[in-house]
Amino acid sequence: MGWFSPKGPARNHTALLYDRRFLLHDTGWSHPECAQRLGALYGGIKNAGLLDRLLIRTARPAGMKWLEAVHDRSYIQKFKQACKSGEPYFGHSDNAMGKETFEVAKLAVGAVLKATDLVMRGRVRNAFCAVRPPGHHAGRSSALGFCFFNNVAVAARYLQKKWKLSRIAIVDIDVHHGNGTQALFEEDPTVFYYSIHEHPSFAFPGTGREFEEGKGLGVGATKNAPMPPGSSDAEYEYRIRRDLIPVMNDFLPEFVLVSTGFDAHANDEMADMALTDAGYAAVFRVIHAMAHRLCHGRMVSVLEGGYCLPCLARLAADHVRILLDE
Repeated sequence: MGWFSPKGPARNHTALLYDRRFLLHDTGWSHPECAQRLGALYGGIKNAGLLDRLLIRTARPAGMKWLEAVHDRSYIQKFKQACKSGEPYFGHSDNAMGKETFEVAKLAVGAVLKATDLVMRGRVRNAFCAVRPPGHHAGRSSALGFCFFNNVAVAARYLQKKWKLSRIAIVDIDVHHGNGTQALFEEDPTVFYYSIHEHPSFAFPGTGREFEEGKGLGVGATKNAPMPPGSSDAEYEYRIRRDLIPVMNDFLPEFVLVSTGFDAHANDEMADMALTDAGYAAVFRVIHAMAHRLCHGRMVSVLEGGYCLPCLARLAADHVRILLDE
């Protein structure tokens, strides 16, 4: 494990959750959600000279108790059996997998839970979880969009059940709407889901329109900011300041979870947006400042999409710099 800093007192207030076992999730040589994504991302952070400033931790698998707080037990068992049987995908043909995928998916969730523990125990102020597979398209009993378990959704329930927090904010900046996360919490007023994403266009999954504001008791705890194809840095930053900050000022989150997709970049072929490196940094600085102001900086950022490897290297380094308050 020579990639990691020695355990001991953190030299700064940011943790990086990473585990080489995430590379064992085998999606095949041509799949966009490939192991090389994490290599590029980690390499970008390393080459920027940031590793020595981070508390670096590996993952531990999430327990069934926490997975079942979000996902149906029968769904979890079907996913496990499909991997064991060597099925090439689960739930949807986009969800390519290998025999190790079930265990790796538990590790991804576990990494996020470990990050929340580090923050809640005061070990660090914030964390970035460089995990795969991603999670925000996964529903209670559905796998979709490269996602099997909903990493941020399990973390939200974990914070409520283990740490007794009352109000959790999930801010989703992936270019694709997190339909799984929204569906899981749309009737729950204690978890606020905000998403800024591309719509309308070919961009998957086609949900996340402005009139989707939650259901039942959860009406008003969902906020979508659909952005037209080709949206610029300035348009993104304006929209997130206009839409996110007022609702968070009212909601007053005790913890912020960020579904961090880097796929709205102009060079990412999985969508049709026009964000630059500077635009991504500006958007995340808004979220970072909000967390500082409203919940003492308690925030965990979780990797979702991002498929341009050179972009991932640069954007991840910038992302960590902001977490480090640079």
